[in-house]
Amino acid sequence: MPDIDWEGMFMLSTPPLEIIIRGTLVYWFLFLVFRFIVRRDVGSVGIADILVLVIVADASQNAMAGEYKSISEGCILVSTIVFWNFLLDWLSYRYPKLGRLAQSRVLCLVRNGKLLHRNMRQEMLTEEELMSKVREQGLEDLTQVKDIYMEGDGNISVIKREQ
Repeated sequence: MPDIDWEGMFMLSTPPLEIIIRGTLVYWFLFLVFRFIVRRDVGSVGIADILVLVIVADASQNAMAGEYKSISEGCILVSTIVFWNFLLDWLSYRYPKLGRLAQSRVLCLVRNGKLLHRNMRQEMLTEEELMSKVREQGLEDLTQVKDIYMEGDGNISVIKREQ
């Protein structure tokens, strides 16, 4: 039975400040990518939530698999990522203007039954994809639709025209 290196499991081989800086830079890079590029593929889970899941999963996996020299390094990185996520959520709640910067704005795709092609192009959303959302609401065509919006979380809301 091999000896377990208990001391090596918890000793730091990388300076904690370097781990924190690396975690911070990767968090903010991925946050910006998810915020400005990947919006409509995200769905109902918040961008920051997905970001944290992806990074924490990778950081935790590295710590567990031994790519880091110690578990402590993985814990420092995971703590850094969770800190930034918590701070961003807290600041967005506390300062609504910052929240508007952190969250995507609502985008109108159809107004009074008319497609807004510019906005659809902006989100790279085809008419066929949009019509599938209309059909999911039990509607057959845009004459039955008042407005359609892409929400900040990437979901599409269809507002039916009143009869």
